[in-house]
Amino acid sequence: MLKCSLCIHDERTAKIDIIDGKPVCRECQVYLRHPVDREKIRAELEELMKDVDRAILAYSGGKDSTVALYLAKEVYRVPELEAVMVDHGLMAEEAIENARRVAEALGVPFTLLRYDYSDIFREALLKGQSPCRACSRRTMKKLRKYAVKNGYRYIITGHELPFGHHPYRRMSGGITQIRLLSMMPEEERFNILKGLPFKLPELPGYTTNCLVLGPALERYWEVHGHSFEHRRIAALVRYGLMDRRKAERELSKPSVPELQRKIVMQRLGLE
Repeated sequence: MLKCSLCIHDERTAKIDIIDGKPVCRECQVYLRHPVDREKIRAELEELMKDVDRAILAYSGGKDSTVALYLAKEVYRVPELEAVMVDHGLMAEEAIENARRVAEALGVPFTLLRYDYSDIFREALLKGQSPCRACSRRTMKKLRKYAVKNGYRYIITGHELPFGHHPYRRMSGGITQIRLLSMMPEEERFNILKGLPFKLPELPGYTTNCLVLGPALERYWEVHGHSFEHRRIAALVRYGLMDRRKAERELSKPSVPELQRKIVMQRLGLE
């Protein structure tokens, strides 16, 4: 099986061509033609953050959004900041506790919004699909409505991959979404996390907050023979934001504790 020499794609997950004697996936070929300029993106982010006076931070309670909260409060010193967490019904209690604890330690108001995303999760598990994109879309819609209702113009998130070549995007209602960790290497994020009262939950998959991800990855593996996170993690390797060895571990089939699987299946009515 051909494997891309630049990222971690293989023939299961991407088209691969031989270029100058080396296998290179189509996504890496685009990157080579139009490379992402890390310094330019970070400079654009620094300039943008100078204008952010009021913002909500999309706070999942995971490691990346925790780092984003710290940066927004302590580095960029956003004058009025609110950490808003959307519990989709299958958030780990450890994540909610992490969110409250870190927000309190940083002196940031914390708001918890509870919704039921069981329709998304149930369909994904039954069909062997990823629930993440649909979950993320619904969450951003709810956060945008919350921002508009409360007079915020900015939503800050903890994504490390930029929007193409920019760290932000314009949303409807005059809202700007800012990916505060755009092009920030994983090592830098973990160094920041060490100084915060964040306790790393032991959950299967790459997650530090979601109960459904492990069972969803497990089910996807059973149906497709690989992880639905392959493309995102391949991009992290391509951009130099994650070590290849770590990426391979992240993409391996998860081992889901029986208790966690039982909780998820019971809540979704899939026992």
